[in-house]
Amino acid sequence: MISANSQTDTVHVIGGGLAGSEAAWQVANAGIRVVLHEMRPLRMTEAHRTEGLAELVCSNSFRSDDAANNAVGLLHAEMRRLGSLIMRSADANQVPAGGALAVDRDGFSADVTKALSDHPLIEIDRTEIAGLPPAEWGNVIVATGPLTSAPLAEAIRELTDENALAFFDAIAPIVYKDSIDMSVAWFQSRYDKVGPGGTGADYINCPMTKEQYDAFVAALLAGDKVNFKEWETNTPYFDGCLPVEVMAERGHETLRHGPMKPVGLTNPHNPTVKPYAIVQLRQDNKLGTLYNMVGFQTKLNYGAQQRVFRTIPGLENAEFARLGGLHRNTFLNSPKLLDSQLRLRAQPRLRFAGQMTGCEGYVESASIGLIAGLYAAANARAQSLEPPPATTALGSLLGHITGGHIETIEAGTRSFQPMNINFGLFPPLASVPTKKADGTRLRGNEKSVAKKQALSARALVDLDRWIADHLRVAAAA
Repeated sequence: MISANSQTDTVHVIGGGLAGSEAAWQVANAGIRVVLHEMRPLRMTEAHRTEGLAELVCSNSFRSDDAANNAVGLLHAEMRRLGSLIMRSADANQVPAGGALAVDRDGFSADVTKALSDHPLIEIDRTEIAGLPPAEWGNVIVATGPLTSAPLAEAIRELTDENALAFFDAIAPIVYKDSIDMSVAWFQSRYDKVGPGGTGADYINCPMTKEQYDAFVAALLAGDKVNFKEWETNTPYFDGCLPVEVMAERGHETLRHGPMKPVGLTNPHNPTVKPYAIVQLRQDNKLGTLYNMVGFQTKLNYGAQQRVFRTIPGLENAEFARLGGLHRNTFLNSPKLLDSQLRLRAQPRLRFAGQMTGCEGYVESASIGLIAGLYAAANARAQSLEPPPATTALGSLLGHITGGHIETIEAGTRSFQPMNINFGLFPPLASVPTKKADGTRLRGNEKSVAKKQALSARALVDLDRWIADHLRVAAAA
């Protein structure tokens, strides 16, 4: 137990999700005492099922692990270089997922929980912080995520005189593998791509003819949906996590160009006929008994989900370990409310991290928890810490949150929206590659690939220099 007399030396982290868990780990590993406050199981949320720290409530995928060609894969690599607990636990609990890094969600949460519980400088407090933290807490990280409890959310709104923006986030169903008809479905990764722990045949694919696809879209549109409360009706969706039926509403062919695209796959049961659309399921646990319906987050009610999703070839007798759901997420207008070190301008003792700052995705949330932890640890040592270079994935995401958006011209409107990491956030290269190693000119898609690889290579060089110049110096001080 940490004594009251040590409050000035202690960092308090509110929220035991991915961002809060990562923040607490970084602070403690810097030699600073931490109290990690997590209200579960005393008070549960609409989406969580367990009391485990870093519980994954939506997809079990951390997305691409390709550090050379993909921005989120690059962010993985940067976090590993910074000793990320979230990435360590993800690597230790990975399940096959083609080119993606997916995890056994229960094993992942258990791994994070154990690491934090066993750390000698971390105390885990299972009580709710119902309002602003006590005034004597001088170094606080608020990482309560999109499901911040109402009393704390209201206290933040009152403190900032700023209405929090909100959007809906939906959860995809999980199916028992042994209930999938493999005489219809088959194992294959798109383009047979081999990813972490995978074989190139890591997804279960369910094919559809045009007639089946047409009927499926019609059933989605006609299915009974969750009824929104009055205060929810004007909440916008986040484009990176649209419910499947909302995608269908945007055009009959939208799903065929999104989660149900039939490219890069061949049906071994009927190899001469190209499916019109394909539903993919990704392994969700290490035992391989559960599979997640990729891109099928939904606001259909439970009865409609079972009826509509069982029209998918191969899923006629599907048994669901979990049906989809919908919850409301909130995030701050961070460029206005937070400074460059994620501190609340109205009360700098409070630093924010994770999804509520306006980053979208598990990895992005954890990475902002990581940098918030480094900032809080430096503050506890009465030191300053330069931000990571804007040329890095971590620095570019931080820049977006703390001022990288473009203000709209219309009075009273705000353009800041949740953002996944992407190469569009990075500063341009001083010179774009035009030739291959053998001296021949790059053509077509080769130019885009070479540009991404150059951005990634630059990022890792710059991150290593930042670690050497700032973090190692700070640690030695």
